[in-house]
Amino acid sequence: VQLQASGGGSVQAGASLRISCVLSPRAFNNYYMGWFRRIPGNDREFVARIDSSGTSTNYGDPVMGRFTISRDKSNNMVTLEMNNLKPEDTAVYRCVAGVRTGQTTIRYDYWGQGTQVTVSS
Repeated sequence: VQLQASGGGSVQAGASLRISCVLSPRAFNNYYMGWFRRIPGNDREFVARIDSSGTSTNYGDPVMGRFTISRDKSNNMVTLEMNNLKPEDTAVYRCVAGVRTGQTTIRYDYWGQGTQVTVSS
């Protein structure tokens, strides 16, 4: 299983940025997908996830209302649209894929390479 992320970069506070991730092979298209980030000096933090159908989403509190996750099943792609970026959003963002193991828990079996997002004030 491969998770190939793209996008990211450096922007000013208040700007928008989009990062995407392609999951292969297609057989894993029924997995949950999402994003985690690691902010320098902090633990890994949940950002967002989306179910296999693309209809159910969850977000971490710090990004609620600013970030939107979406899924294009025809292209095995998940996209994170990040708006009103803040310096505290600066982090390495990693794409993940996993399966539901309980009513509210997802086990993320696969982790992609990170993509850097830097927001300056």
